[in-house]
Amino acid sequence: MEAATAPKPWTLYALGGHGSLFPILMFFLNQCCQIRADDGGMEELATEKEAEESHRQDSVNLLTFILLLTLTILTIWLFKHRRVRFLHETGLAMIYGLLVGVILRYGIPSTSYHNKTPPSCTLQERPVSTVLLNVSGKFFEYTLKGEINLKEIHSVEQNDMLRKVTFDPEVFFNILLPPIIFHAGYSLKKRHFFRNLGSIITYAFLGTAISCFVIGNLMYGVVKLMQVLGQLTEKFYYTDCLFFGALISATDPVTVLAIFNELHADGDLYALLFGESVMNDAVAIVLSSSIVAYQPSGANTHTFDASAFFKSVGIFLGIFSGSFAMGAVTGVVTALVTKFTKLHCFPLLETALFFLMSWSTFLLAEACGFTGVVAVLFCGITQAHYTYNNLSEESTKRTKQLFEVLHFLAENFIFSYMGLALFTFQNHVFSPIFILGAFIAIFIGRALNIYPLSFLINLGRRHKIRGNFQHMMMFAGLRGAMAFALAIRDTATYARQMMFTTTLLIVFFTVWVFGGGTTPMLSWLHIRVGVDPDQDLQQCGDSFQVLQGDGTQSEEQSKTKQESAWLFRLWYTFDHNYLKPILTHSGPPLTSTLPACCGPLARCLTSPQAYECPS
Repeated sequence: MEAATAPKPWTLYALGGHGSLFPILMFFLNQCCQIRADDGGMEELATEKEAEESHRQDSVNLLTFILLLTLTILTIWLFKHRRVRFLHETGLAMIYGLLVGVILRYGIPSTSYHNKTPPSCTLQERPVSTVLLNVSGKFFEYTLKGEINLKEIHSVEQNDMLRKVTFDPEVFFNILLPPIIFHAGYSLKKRHFFRNLGSIITYAFLGTAISCFVIGNLMYGVVKLMQVLGQLTEKFYYTDCLFFGALISATDPVTVLAIFNELHADGDLYALLFGESVMNDAVAIVLSSSIVAYQPSGANTHTFDASAFFKSVGIFLGIFSGSFAMGAVTGVVTALVTKFTKLHCFPLLETALFFLMSWSTFLLAEACGFTGVVAVLFCGITQAHYTYNNLSEESTKRTKQLFEVLHFLAENFIFSYMGLALFTFQNHVFSPIFILGAFIAIFIGRALNIYPLSFLINLGRRHKIRGNFQHMMMFAGLRGAMAFALAIRDTATYARQMMFTTTLLIVFFTVWVFGGGTTPMLSWLHIRVGVDPDQDLQQCGDSFQVLQGDGTQSEEQSKTKQESAWLFRLWYTFDHNYLKPILTHSGPPLTSTLPACCGPLARCLTSPQAYECPS
């Protein structure tokens, strides 16, 4: 009976009978809470340690690049002191980058992620940019870093250092390229540039198009050969070959031009090479965008279609003209602001505004769907022609030196990163046949660009582009920062990965071999060095000098030159009489050039200094 009437255990648990089980229950509950609290504390501590470790590694990565640049600068000084010209600073930066890449790849112990990596999940759609992962009721955000080569997943992805020194490609476009391109436009030697403008435009537009299609078609033949030989099983379309032709047509003879500048080589040759490379970069990036936008109708989107082709041509013209207009307008706005305000009384503010307006041109063009490279290039040219004249003496020096330093650091950083990327990039595709075919194709494309166009240009050019100049231009077709930036911007497919690897090797070869051989080539081709550019301009009395008002030529010579330069004459007259007085403090006053009915407007727009300037 006692056993039958005794309370059951669960009844005591619920009612707290006999008082002995309730403290035990509370003890267990307290222990569980402490365990959970300890787990939460350990988790927070682990998160803090991971954040601290990540911060430390980021600091080490940045320090690595700063030390690379420091070492490059010291070695450049040694080379200049010893007058060593067989290796330019960019080639030196690549060598140091290669050495650091080897150390990071093979000298840094790898970090295991086997116990931290969650099970793989399969998505049937394209990769998404952001993934939310539910871990024990907590949501964590993961961002897309890119595709990982299965062959490299254990050797590369496990090393956190290698992953972190691989930069987002947009860093190159939005941060490193703008100062390089702007400096090219802002430091332009206008007199030599404009007297060769027709030839430069011909090489930049027609030459780049010829090079693109020649290289693209030759590489398409190489791709077909690889498929026949069983060396290529992945998809590689004709449009991919054209895209490679466009990006690899972007020349960057920075090594050659630096030696030209140091040796004071012939001014016309310098202007042709410099102008072609500057304009060529702009054309190449717009051309590559047009090829990407090429979308034929129908099932096969990679065949030739006339309507899609002309649509791409229209896109090319629209993007280029829109980018040109945006860059010029930004330069004009900056000129007006510096003219009609008294910012020249505050050089620091003046320099800061100039810097921000110039950089914003690139970002504004990209945000509007145009090409920032083209916009910032023509912004630099406009700033040099108009805004520069409105700046205070201190600001003129500051802006020149600021962008010169930024250009130097950005360019050497990119070339250092090229060397680093050869060992840290995770998806390299080395194809000997494709690489060999690419080298042959770029030489053929360069030859079919320079020699036929030079022949056509010489038909209407008074000062002929001599044969030794043409050979030097052929030799100076180096590839550099722009080709690398275009190649690394998209490495999602097998074809683009192969292009990127090949582009890296082409840049290495051309910078080291052709850059190092510039000085011997100048001697072998008997090209003038030690030339005073101002004296050279005076001796070469061409149409541009007529536009500047040089009256030393005979009347018959002047008439011939003016007839051959009517376009420049019209532009110079319009610029001298209207644009410069509106945008700068220079004369002649608008009151003397505009009609009398525009008198109030002319007096409003004319600067007081214009009345003091000779017309």
